[in-house]
Amino acid sequence: MIVMFRAKNFLSFKDDVVLDLRKSNFREHPDHTFKIGDFELLKTIAIYGANASGKSNLVCALSAFIDTIESQFYDENPDKTNEDSSQTTIAAFKPFLLTKDKNPNIEFEIVFYNSNHLFQYGFIVDKENKTKFIKEWLQVDREEVFTREETIKYGKKYEKIYSMFNKVREDRLLISTIDYFAVDDKQRELMSYIKEFFRDKVNVHFEIYFESSIKGLSLMSLSHYKHLINDNSLLKKVTEYVKQIDIGISNLTVHEIEINNKKTKEKEKTKIIKSVHSIIDENNSVIYELPFDLEDESNGTKRFISFINNIIMMMEKGGVYIIDELSSSFHPLLTKFIVDLFQSKVNKNNAQLIFTTHETTIMNRHQFRRDEIVVVDKNNKGESSIYSLADINVRSDASYDVDYFKGKYGGIPIIDDIFNGDNFHD
Repeated sequence: MIVMFRAKNFLSFKDDVVLDLRKSNFREHPDHTFKIGDFELLKTIAIYGANASGKSNLVCALSAFIDTIESQFYDENPDKTNEDSSQTTIAAFKPFLLTKDKNPNIEFEIVFYNSNHLFQYGFIVDKENKTKFIKEWLQVDREEVFTREETIKYGKKYEKIYSMFNKVREDRLLISTIDYFAVDDKQRELMSYIKEFFRDKVNVHFEIYFESSIKGLSLMSLSHYKHLINDNSLLKKVTEYVKQIDIGISNLTVHEIEINNKKTKEKEKTKIIKSVHSIIDENNSVIYELPFDLEDESNGTKRFISFINNIIMMMEKGGVYIIDELSSSFHPLLTKFIVDLFQSKVNKNNAQLIFTTHETTIMNRHQFRRDEIVVVDKNNKGESSIYSLADINVRSDASYDVDYFKGKYGGIPIIDDIFNGDNFHD
Protein backbone atom coordinates (compact mmCIF):
# COMPACT_ATOMS: atom_id res chain seq x y z
CA MET A 1 0.00 0.00 0.00
CA ILE A 2 1.27 3.46 -0.84
CA VAL A 3 1.61 5.91 2.04
CA MET A 4 3.18 8.81 0.11
CA PHE A 5 4.84 9.54 -3.22
CA ARG A 6 7.11 12.52 -3.91
CA ALA A 7 8.50 13.92 -7.16
CA LYS A 8 10.67 16.92 -7.95
CA ASN A 9 11.81 18.58 -11.20
CA PHE A 10 9.81 16.23 -13.44
CA LEU A 11 7.73 17.55 -16.35
CA SER A 12 5.54 20.39 -14.96
CA PHE A 13 6.55 19.73 -11.32
CA LYS A 14 9.44 22.11 -10.69
CA ASP A 15 9.37 21.89 -6.90
CA ASP A 16 8.56 19.04 -4.53
CA VAL A 17 5.04 17.66 -4.90
CA VAL A 18 3.68 15.03 -2.54
CA LEU A 19 0.74 12.73 -3.13
CA ASP A 20 -0.27 11.84 0.42
CA LEU A 21 -2.57 8.87 1.05
CA ARG A 22 -2.65 9.30 4.82
CA LYS A 23 -6.11 10.15 6.14
CA SER A 24 -6.78 13.50 7.76
CA ASN A 25 -8.57 13.92 11.08
CA PHE A 26 -11.94 14.37 9.37
CA ARG A 27 -14.57 11.86 10.40
CA GLU A 28 -16.61 11.42 7.22
CA HIS A 29 -16.68 8.01 5.50
CA PRO A 30 -14.57 6.04 8.00
CA ASP A 31 -15.09 2.96 5.80
CA HIS A 32 -12.99 4.67 3.09
CA THR A 33 -9.91 4.31 5.30
CA PHE A 34 -7.93 1.44 6.78
CA LYS A 35 -5.19 1.04 9.34
CA ILE A 36 -1.85 -0.51 8.51
CA GLY A 37 1.13 -0.27 10.83
CA ASP A 38 1.28 3.23 12.30
CA PHE A 39 -0.83 4.80 9.55
CA GLU A 40 -4.45 5.17 8.58
CA LEU A 41 -4.60 5.30 4.80
CA LEU A 42 -7.16 6.18 2.14
CA LYS A 43 -8.62 3.62 -0.25
CA THR A 44 -9.27 6.09 -3.06
CA ILE A 45 -7.79 9.31 -4.44
CA ALA A 46 -9.59 11.22 -7.22
CA ILE A 47 -7.34 13.73 -9.03
CA TYR A 48 -9.00 16.71 -10.76
CA GLY A 49 -7.60 19.59 -12.78
CA ALA A 50 -7.81 21.44 -16.08
CA ASN A 51 -6.36 20.06 -19.30
CA ALA A 52 -2.57 20.52 -19.22
CA SER A 53 -2.66 21.29 -15.49
CA GLY A 54 -0.40 18.33 -14.73
CA LYS A 55 -2.85 15.54 -13.78
CA SER A 56 -1.38 13.10 -16.27
CA ASN A 57 2.12 14.30 -15.38
CA LEU A 58 1.54 13.04 -11.85
CA VAL A 59 0.64 9.61 -13.24
CA CYS A 60 3.67 9.89 -15.53
CA ALA A 61 5.89 10.54 -12.52
CA LEU A 62 4.54 7.48 -10.71
CA SER A 63 4.85 5.37 -13.85
CA ALA A 64 8.39 6.50 -14.71
CA PHE A 65 9.51 5.76 -11.16
CA ILE A 66 7.78 2.37 -10.97
CA ASP A 67 8.76 1.28 -14.50
CA THR A 68 12.40 2.14 -13.88
CA ILE A 69 12.52 0.03 -10.73
CA GLU A 70 10.62 -2.86 -12.30
CA SER A 71 12.74 -2.91 -15.44
CA GLN A 72 15.98 -2.84 -13.46
CA PHE A 73 15.19 -6.02 -11.56
CA TYR A 74 16.60 -9.00 -13.41
CA ASP A 75 14.01 -11.50 -14.53
CA GLU A 76 14.35 -15.15 -13.56
CA ASN A 77 13.55 -16.06 -17.17
CA PRO A 78 16.96 -16.52 -18.87
CA ASP A 79 15.44 -15.68 -22.26
CA LYS A 80 14.43 -12.22 -21.10
CA THR A 81 16.68 -9.23 -20.47
CA ASN A 82 15.64 -5.91 -18.98
CA GLU A 83 18.81 -4.04 -19.96
CA ASP A 84 17.37 -2.21 -22.98
CA SER A 85 14.00 -1.45 -21.36
CA SER A 86 15.62 -0.01 -18.24
CA GLN A 87 17.78 2.33 -20.34
CA THR A 88 14.71 3.47 -22.31
CA THR A 89 12.74 4.11 -19.13
CA ILE A 90 15.52 6.10 -17.47
CA ALA A 91 16.02 8.21 -20.58
CA ALA A 92 12.31 9.08 -20.45
CA PHE A 93 12.86 11.31 -17.41
CA LYS A 94 12.05 14.88 -18.43
CA PRO A 95 12.99 17.78 -16.14
CA PHE A 96 11.02 21.00 -15.76
CA LEU A 97 12.12 23.24 -18.64
CA LEU A 98 10.26 26.55 -18.21
CA THR A 99 12.90 28.26 -16.10
CA LYS A 100 16.16 30.18 -16.47
CA ASP A 101 17.30 28.94 -13.06
CA LYS A 102 19.65 26.03 -12.64
CA ASN A 103 17.23 23.25 -11.87
CA PRO A 104 17.99 20.60 -9.30
CA ASN A 105 18.24 17.01 -10.45
CA ILE A 106 15.20 14.77 -10.98
CA GLU A 107 14.06 13.19 -7.73
CA PHE A 108 11.55 10.50 -6.74
CA GLU A 109 10.67 8.94 -3.40
CA ILE A 110 7.97 6.57 -2.16
CA VAL A 111 6.81 5.30 1.22
CA PHE A 112 4.90 2.01 1.08
CA TYR A 113 3.94 -1.08 3.03
CA ASN A 114 4.50 -4.65 1.89
CA SER A 115 4.74 -7.92 3.85
CA ASN A 116 4.21 -6.04 7.13
CA HIS A 117 7.26 -3.83 6.55
CA LEU A 118 7.38 -0.07 6.00
CA PHE A 119 9.69 0.92 3.13
CA GLN A 120 11.01 4.37 2.27
CA TYR A 121 12.90 4.33 -1.01
CA GLY A 122 14.04 6.92 -3.50
CA PHE A 123 16.64 7.99 -6.01
CA ILE A 124 17.95 11.09 -7.78
CA VAL A 125 18.70 11.11 -11.51
CA ASP A 126 21.23 13.44 -13.11
CA LYS A 127 19.19 15.96 -15.12
CA GLU A 128 21.87 16.14 -17.84
CA ASN A 129 22.79 12.46 -18.03
CA LYS A 130 19.45 10.79 -17.42
CA THR A 131 20.97 7.30 -17.31
CA LYS A 132 22.98 8.19 -14.22
CA PHE A 133 21.75 7.71 -10.66
CA ILE A 134 23.61 10.14 -8.43
CA LYS A 135 21.89 9.16 -5.19
CA GLU A 136 19.76 6.27 -3.92
CA TRP A 137 18.49 5.47 -0.45
CA LEU A 138 16.46 2.82 1.38
CA GLN A 139 14.99 2.64 4.87
CA VAL A 140 12.98 -0.28 6.25
CA ASP A 141 10.84 0.10 9.35
CA ARG A 142 12.49 3.52 9.87
CA GLU A 143 16.03 2.06 9.97
CA GLU A 144 18.61 2.91 7.33
CA VAL A 145 19.50 0.04 5.00
CA PHE A 146 21.79 2.04 2.70
CA THR A 147 22.57 5.44 1.25
CA ARG A 148 24.37 5.48 -2.06
CA GLU A 149 26.13 8.57 -3.40
CA GLU A 150 29.79 8.59 -4.39
CA THR A 151 30.20 5.68 -2.00
CA ILE A 152 27.74 3.20 -0.49
CA LYS A 153 27.01 3.42 3.24
CA TYR A 154 25.01 0.76 5.06
CA GLY A 155 23.13 1.13 8.33
CA LYS A 156 24.47 -0.73 11.37
CA LYS A 157 21.76 -3.39 11.29
CA TYR A 158 22.43 -4.21 7.61
CA GLU A 159 26.17 -3.62 7.26
CA LYS A 160 27.17 -7.26 7.79
CA ILE A 161 24.44 -8.50 5.46
CA TYR A 162 25.19 -6.23 2.50
CA SER A 163 28.74 -4.87 2.98
CA MET A 164 30.11 -6.97 0.08
CA PHE A 165 27.98 -4.91 -2.30
CA ASN A 166 30.30 -1.91 -2.39
CA LYS A 167 30.16 -1.05 -6.08
CA VAL A 168 27.35 -0.45 -8.55
CA ARG A 169 27.25 0.89 -12.10
CA GLU A 170 26.00 4.46 -12.33
CA ASP A 171 23.10 3.39 -14.58
CA ARG A 172 21.97 0.55 -12.28
CA LEU A 173 19.93 0.64 -9.08
CA LEU A 174 21.60 -0.84 -6.03
CA ILE A 175 18.44 -2.72 -5.02
CA SER A 176 18.41 -4.62 -8.34
CA THR A 177 22.14 -5.30 -8.13
CA ILE A 178 21.80 -6.76 -4.63
CA ASP A 179 18.81 -8.86 -5.68
CA TYR A 180 20.70 -10.30 -8.64
CA PHE A 181 24.02 -11.05 -6.92
CA ALA A 182 22.69 -12.03 -3.48
CA VAL A 183 23.89 -15.48 -2.44
CA ASP A 184 21.56 -16.28 0.44
CA ASP A 185 17.96 -15.74 1.51
CA LYS A 186 18.90 -13.20 4.18
CA GLN A 187 20.48 -10.93 1.57
CA ARG A 188 17.55 -11.40 -0.81
CA GLU A 189 14.69 -10.99 1.66
CA LEU A 190 14.17 -7.21 1.71
CA MET A 191 14.87 -6.87 -2.01
CA SER A 192 12.30 -9.58 -2.77
CA TYR A 193 9.65 -7.59 -0.87
CA ILE A 194 10.49 -4.49 -2.91
CA LYS A 195 10.51 -6.50 -6.12
CA GLU A 196 7.15 -8.06 -5.30
CA PHE A 197 5.57 -4.69 -4.54
CA PHE A 198 6.59 -2.98 -7.78
CA ARG A 199 6.01 -6.01 -10.02
CA ASP A 200 2.86 -7.50 -8.51
CA LYS A 201 1.20 -4.93 -6.25
CA VAL A 202 1.19 -1.80 -8.48
CA ASN A 203 -0.62 -1.49 -11.81
CA VAL A 204 -0.53 1.73 -13.87
CA HIS A 205 -2.90 2.27 -16.80
CA PHE A 206 -2.60 5.13 -19.29
CA GLU A 207 -5.61 6.00 -21.38
CA ILE A 208 -3.92 8.01 -24.12
CA TYR A 209 -0.74 7.96 -26.18
CA PHE A 210 1.85 10.41 -25.00
CA GLU A 211 4.10 11.93 -27.64
CA SER A 212 7.51 10.38 -27.16
CA SER A 213 9.18 13.74 -27.71
CA ILE A 214 7.26 15.24 -24.81
CA LYS A 215 6.52 12.47 -22.33
CA GLY A 216 8.87 9.70 -23.39
CA LEU A 217 6.33 7.12 -22.28
CA SER A 218 4.34 4.70 -24.43
CA LEU A 219 0.73 3.59 -24.17
CA MET A 220 -0.09 0.96 -21.59
CA SER A 221 -2.60 -0.83 -23.79
CA LEU A 222 -5.61 -2.83 -22.77
CA SER A 223 -4.94 -6.26 -21.28
CA HIS A 224 -4.79 -9.20 -23.65
CA TYR A 225 -7.03 -11.04 -21.18
CA LYS A 226 -4.50 -13.82 -20.62
CA HIS A 227 -5.53 -14.08 -16.96
CA LEU A 228 -9.15 -14.55 -17.95
CA ILE A 229 -8.25 -17.27 -20.43
CA ASN A 230 -6.17 -19.21 -17.91
CA ASP A 231 -8.30 -18.71 -14.80
CA ASN A 232 -11.88 -19.95 -15.05
CA SER A 233 -12.74 -18.66 -11.57
CA LEU A 234 -11.60 -15.15 -12.53
CA LEU A 235 -13.56 -15.36 -15.78
CA LYS A 236 -16.74 -16.17 -13.85
CA LYS A 237 -16.23 -13.21 -11.49
CA VAL A 238 -15.60 -10.80 -14.36
CA THR A 239 -18.70 -12.12 -16.14
CA GLU A 240 -20.84 -11.43 -13.06
CA TYR A 241 -19.65 -7.83 -12.91
CA VAL A 242 -20.24 -7.38 -16.65
CA LYS A 243 -23.80 -8.63 -16.19
CA GLN A 244 -24.36 -6.20 -13.30
CA ILE A 245 -23.69 -3.14 -15.43
CA ASP A 246 -26.22 -4.25 -18.08
CA ILE A 247 -24.34 -3.58 -21.33
CA GLY A 248 -26.04 -6.38 -23.26
CA ILE A 249 -23.43 -9.08 -22.67
CA SER A 250 -24.87 -12.28 -21.22
CA ASN A 251 -21.61 -14.22 -20.91
CA LEU A 252 -17.87 -14.27 -21.59
CA THR A 253 -16.47 -17.47 -23.09
CA VAL A 254 -13.09 -18.87 -24.15
CA HIS A 255 -12.69 -19.92 -27.78
CA GLU A 256 -9.83 -21.68 -29.54
CA ILE A 257 -8.93 -20.28 -32.96
CA GLU A 258 -6.19 -20.70 -35.55
CA ILE A 259 -3.88 -17.83 -36.45
CA ASN A 260 -0.93 -17.45 -38.80
CA ASN A 261 2.41 -17.24 -37.03
CA LYS A 262 4.20 -14.22 -38.54
CA LYS A 263 7.64 -15.77 -38.04
CA THR A 264 7.07 -19.37 -39.10
CA LYS A 265 4.20 -18.60 -41.52
CA GLU A 266 2.45 -21.66 -40.15
CA LYS A 267 -0.96 -21.90 -38.53
CA GLU A 268 -1.13 -22.33 -34.78
CA LYS A 269 -3.88 -22.55 -32.22
CA THR A 270 -4.53 -19.88 -29.60
CA LYS A 271 -7.30 -18.99 -27.15
CA ILE A 272 -9.30 -15.77 -27.08
CA ILE A 273 -12.18 -14.32 -25.06
CA LYS A 274 -15.49 -13.64 -26.78
CA SER A 275 -18.52 -11.75 -25.49
CA VAL A 276 -21.89 -13.48 -25.83
CA HIS A 277 -25.04 -11.57 -26.83
CA SER A 278 -28.58 -12.94 -26.71
CA ILE A 279 -30.77 -12.81 -29.81
CA ILE A 280 -34.29 -11.96 -28.62
CA ASP A 281 -37.58 -12.31 -30.51
CA GLU A 282 -40.66 -10.05 -30.43
CA ASN A 283 -41.89 -11.85 -27.27
CA ASN A 284 -38.64 -11.02 -25.44
CA SER A 285 -37.64 -14.68 -25.50
CA VAL A 286 -34.02 -15.68 -26.14
CA ILE A 287 -33.81 -17.54 -29.45
CA TYR A 288 -30.08 -18.23 -29.38
CA GLU A 289 -26.80 -16.68 -28.27
CA LEU A 290 -24.17 -15.18 -30.57
CA PRO A 291 -20.48 -14.77 -29.61
CA PHE A 292 -18.77 -11.49 -30.58
CA ASP A 293 -15.08 -10.71 -30.89
CA LEU A 294 -14.14 -8.27 -28.14
CA GLU A 295 -12.70 -5.99 -30.82
CA ASP A 296 -16.27 -5.45 -32.02
CA GLU A 297 -17.39 -4.12 -28.63
CA SER A 298 -17.40 -0.42 -27.77
CA ASN A 299 -14.32 1.21 -26.30
CA GLY A 300 -16.14 1.63 -23.00
CA THR A 301 -17.05 -2.07 -22.85
CA LYS A 302 -13.48 -3.17 -23.63
CA ARG A 303 -12.08 -0.76 -21.05
CA PHE A 304 -14.51 -1.97 -18.40
CA ILE A 305 -13.69 -5.64 -19.00
CA SER A 306 -9.97 -4.86 -18.87
CA PHE A 307 -10.35 -2.75 -15.72
CA ILE A 308 -12.63 -5.13 -13.82
CA ASN A 309 -10.28 -8.00 -14.62
CA ASN A 310 -7.36 -6.10 -13.04
CA ILE A 311 -9.48 -4.74 -10.20
CA ILE A 312 -10.62 -8.20 -9.09
CA MET A 313 -7.03 -9.46 -9.04
CA MET A 314 -5.90 -6.32 -7.21
CA MET A 315 -8.59 -6.60 -4.54
CA GLU A 316 -7.83 -10.29 -4.00
CA LYS A 317 -4.14 -9.72 -3.25
CA GLY A 318 -4.08 -6.07 -2.18
CA GLY A 319 -2.19 -3.39 -4.03
CA VAL A 320 -2.53 -0.10 -5.89
CA TYR A 321 -4.34 0.54 -9.19
CA ILE A 322 -3.37 3.84 -10.84
CA ILE A 323 -5.51 4.95 -13.79
CA ASP A 324 -5.16 8.00 -15.99
CA GLU A 325 -8.61 9.25 -17.12
CA LEU A 326 -10.74 6.59 -15.44
CA SER A 327 -13.96 8.08 -16.78
CA SER A 328 -12.91 8.18 -20.46
CA SER A 329 -15.52 6.36 -22.62
CA PHE A 330 -17.52 5.54 -19.47
CA HIS A 331 -21.02 6.54 -18.46
CA PRO A 332 -20.77 8.35 -15.10
CA LEU A 333 -22.49 5.41 -13.41
CA LEU A 334 -19.71 3.06 -14.56
CA THR A 335 -17.09 5.38 -13.08
CA LYS A 336 -19.06 5.45 -9.84
CA PHE A 337 -19.42 1.65 -9.93
CA ILE A 338 -15.63 1.19 -10.01
CA VAL A 339 -15.00 3.78 -7.29
CA ASP A 340 -17.71 2.17 -5.14
CA LEU A 341 -15.98 -1.21 -5.43
CA PHE A 342 -12.77 0.13 -3.88
CA GLN A 343 -14.67 1.96 -1.14
CA SER A 344 -16.93 -1.01 -0.30
CA LYS A 345 -16.62 -4.08 1.93
CA VAL A 346 -15.87 -6.15 -1.18
CA ASN A 347 -12.38 -4.61 -1.04
CA LYS A 348 -11.34 -6.84 1.88
CA ASN A 349 -7.59 -6.48 1.32
CA ASN A 350 -7.71 -2.68 1.15
CA ALA A 351 -6.55 -2.22 -2.43
CA GLN A 352 -6.09 1.44 -3.31
CA LEU A 353 -7.37 3.31 -6.37
CA ILE A 354 -5.61 6.47 -7.60
CA PHE A 355 -7.14 8.02 -10.70
CA THR A 356 -7.38 11.21 -12.72
CA THR A 357 -10.74 12.35 -14.06
CA HIS A 358 -12.90 15.22 -15.28
CA GLU A 359 -16.05 13.44 -14.07
CA THR A 360 -17.71 15.81 -11.59
CA THR A 361 -20.93 13.83 -11.02
CA ILE A 362 -19.02 11.89 -8.35
CA MET A 363 -17.32 15.00 -6.95
CA ASN A 364 -19.49 15.27 -3.85
CA ARG A 365 -19.43 14.61 -0.12
CA HIS A 366 -21.55 11.47 -0.50
CA GLN A 367 -18.85 9.82 -2.65
CA PHE A 368 -15.61 11.15 -1.19
CA ARG A 369 -13.97 12.43 1.94
CA ARG A 370 -12.33 15.84 1.53
CA ASP A 371 -8.86 14.26 1.68
CA GLU A 372 -9.80 11.89 -1.15
CA ILE A 373 -10.23 14.73 -3.67
CA VAL A 374 -6.93 16.12 -4.97
CA VAL A 375 -6.62 19.09 -7.33
CA VAL A 376 -3.68 19.71 -9.66
CA ASP A 377 -3.24 23.36 -10.64
CA LYS A 378 -0.70 25.18 -12.78
CA ASN A 379 0.45 28.77 -12.31
CA ASN A 380 1.41 31.30 -15.01
CA LYS A 381 5.01 30.08 -14.87
CA GLY A 382 3.94 26.59 -15.96
CA GLU A 383 4.59 25.08 -12.52
CA SER A 384 2.13 22.48 -11.25
CA SER A 385 1.16 21.98 -7.63
CA ILE A 386 -1.18 19.52 -5.92
CA TYR A 387 -3.42 19.81 -2.87
CA SER A 388 -6.49 18.11 -1.45
CA LEU A 389 -9.75 19.74 -0.39
CA ALA A 390 -8.68 18.97 3.16
CA ASP A 391 -5.50 21.02 2.66
CA ILE A 392 -7.50 24.14 1.74
CA ASN A 393 -10.02 23.70 4.59
CA VAL A 394 -13.13 23.07 2.51
CA ARG A 395 -16.23 22.62 4.68
CA SER A 396 -17.73 19.12 4.93
CA ASP A 397 -21.17 20.40 3.85
CA ALA A 398 -19.84 22.25 0.77
CA SER A 399 -21.07 21.46 -2.73
CA TYR A 400 -17.72 20.27 -4.07
CA ASP A 401 -18.67 20.12 -7.75
CA VAL A 402 -20.46 23.47 -7.76
CA ASP A 403 -17.64 25.26 -5.95
CA TYR A 404 -15.07 23.56 -8.20
CA PHE A 405 -16.78 24.95 -11.31
CA LYS A 406 -16.87 28.38 -9.66
CA GLY A 407 -13.10 28.22 -9.45
CA LYS A 408 -12.94 28.17 -5.65
CA TYR A 409 -10.51 25.24 -5.62
CA GLY A 410 -8.47 26.11 -8.71
CA GLY A 411 -7.67 23.43 -11.27
CA ILE A 412 -10.16 24.60 -13.93
CA PRO A 413 -9.49 26.21 -17.34
CA ILE A 414 -9.78 29.98 -17.63
CA ILE A 415 -12.00 30.60 -20.67
CA ASP A 416 -12.51 34.14 -21.94
CA ASP A 417 -16.07 35.18 -22.79
CA ILE A 418 -15.38 35.19 -26.54
CA PHE A 419 -19.05 35.21 -27.47
CA ASN A 420 -19.58 38.71 -26.05
CA GLY A 421 -16.17 40.07 -26.91
CA ASP A 422 -14.62 41.75 -29.90
CA ASN A 423 -12.88 38.52 -30.95
CA PHE A 424 -16.14 36.82 -31.92
CA HIS A 425 -17.43 37.29 -35.45
CA ASP A 426 -20.50 35.96 -37.23
